[in-house]
Amino acid sequence: MSAPPKYILVSLPTSISPTNDKEEALTALRYAVSPDNGPVAPFRIPEFKIGTLDALVQQADDLTKLESACQGVVAKVGDSLRILLEGDEAKITQQKTVNDKPADQYLRTFSWNKVKYRADKPLAELIDSLQKELASIDNDVKAKYNQYNQVKTNLTALKRKQTGNLSTKSLTPVVDPSILIQDSEYLETHLIVVPTNSKKDFLKSYETISPMVVPRSSVEVTHDDEFTLFAVTTFKKHSAEFQHKCREMKWTPRDYKYVEGGKEAEQKEVERVGRDERKIWGEALRLGRTGWSEAVMIWIHVLTLRVFVETVLRYGLPLDFVCGLVKTTPKLAKRVKANLDAKYSYLGGNAFGRDTKGRVQKDDSALSSEMAAAGVGAHGGEGSEYTAYVYYEFEVV
Repeated sequence: MSAPPKYILVSLPTSISPTNDKEEALTALRYAVSPDNGPVAPFRIPEFKIGTLDALVQQADDLTKLESACQGVVAKVGDSLRILLEGDEAKITQQKTVNDKPADQYLRTFSWNKVKYRADKPLAELIDSLQKELASIDNDVKAKYNQYNQVKTNLTALKRKQTGNLSTKSLTPVVDPSILIQDSEYLETHLIVVPTNSKKDFLKSYETISPMVVPRSSVEVTHDDEFTLFAVTTFKKHSAEFQHKCREMKWTPRDYKYVEGGKEAEQKEVERVGRDERKIWGEALRLGRTGWSEAVMIWIHVLTLRVFVETVLRYGLPLDFVCGLVKTTPKLAKRVKANLDAKYSYLGGNAFGRDTKGRVQKDDSALSSEMAAAGVGAHGGEGSEYTAYVYYEFEVV
């Protein structure tokens, strides 16, 4: 399977073009990235309400954590879909759409949802709203997936009782009630599962392993490839000792009580739980599909806010910037980064050391104390390498 595309969001001041024009700045960005490394689509970011510098610094930190949470939820929901669809990549890809579009199309044509997240609201309110929605999706998908796992486990246990060996399967279909002594004040019948290779030892010694075993009371009920099931009668007062001695001999006493219509009831239970399992599987799949779609949408809205906040912190006001979405591969992403560094490292001012020819020295990542304090300029997450411009890498898988 080919590697998923790598996406890069890059925000640059329009001053990278001589005319300070957005279209020209986008063209300059495309030229810097190079068409060989991947196409660059415009990524439109609304103008949000800007609060104080302190608030922006806090929001940058909140958005970093929220984006990490988004990635986690998208990955978890994706894992749930993978398990529900038994790893069938074609079916998984079919379910992974964003707003009924392939993820790539959604990203290339991204438009901020102004109805759901009004751009005139304070940034803190938007962040809080996105955070709550993400938590709700996570909880809903998790709850439904856990419900499916529970019913699937129940169904597996019921089927194992029907199809397992004599030591685990239900005895209802194989025991004729006529061999059991029932409603006796003194006697009771025990069902003992014996490994077939121990059958002779059992028949030779079962009468003497505990007191008051009814002589010659053993009856072979049935057998499978591994075990033989015997019925043995003892006096009730010594039943516990008989069962204990059987266990010591590696013979397994099975609890069994005859219930009229039990065989039919067991079959109906399997059918009922089977219907439940199919129904909840469908519900979990639908919720997984919508959950993945909504989680990705929230993620991209969070990334949009990250770019905006970072752009304000880095380039200041008035807000004259252009944002581009680069679609590339994990391998070519390194070239994209190197090209952008070569072209736009000057935006970092004194944050980069340079050699005598003015080229950036990669081993010098000294940041000004203000940038370090504000967390400005990390790319791809907390604690990442400093860049001279706003830069985020991500993959939607």
